[in-house]
Amino acid sequence: MALNPSKFNSFTFFKLPSAWWCGVRLKFIDDQKAVTSVKHKWFNQNPFNSMFWAVQGMAAELSTGAMVISQIQKSGKKISMLVANNNATFTKKATGRITFTCEDGHLIGEAIQKTIETGEGQTFWMKSVGVNEDGVQVSVFNFEWTVKLKKS
Repeated sequence: MALNPSKFNSFTFFKLPSAWWCGVRLKFIDDQKAVTSVKHKWFNQNPFNSMFWAVQGMAAELSTGAMVISQIQKSGKKISMLVANNNATFTKKATGRITFTCEDGHLIGEAIQKTIETGEGQTFWMKSVGVNEDGVQVSVFNFEWTVKLKKS
């Protein structure tokens, strides 16, 4: 079953409800790139009238993790995935609609193939850049993903 934004957004309602209720949505996905967005609202704001950093983190992580899920699914193998590390930089107040783009899908396939071949866990870093409606960067998130073949 191919992953598409509509199916994935339904998945978030049941499996990632806090992201769904905050308005995080997957807008585009292929093997190389994923795009998510979230709109600043009363529900996801901080006391400074901008988007709470954790809401940005959910949207950024989803732009990386959706591709990991998709490529694991395509491998046909039982593989676990987990964020081992992350960091973020905030450069501007996040108001309006924030769009996060990750273009690091090319890193996933090699890690999945290595874990299948060796049985050893693999790690890789993926970056997601958040921009506002004017195209101005508001934050950058980096996630260190681990993938490991599940024991039968």
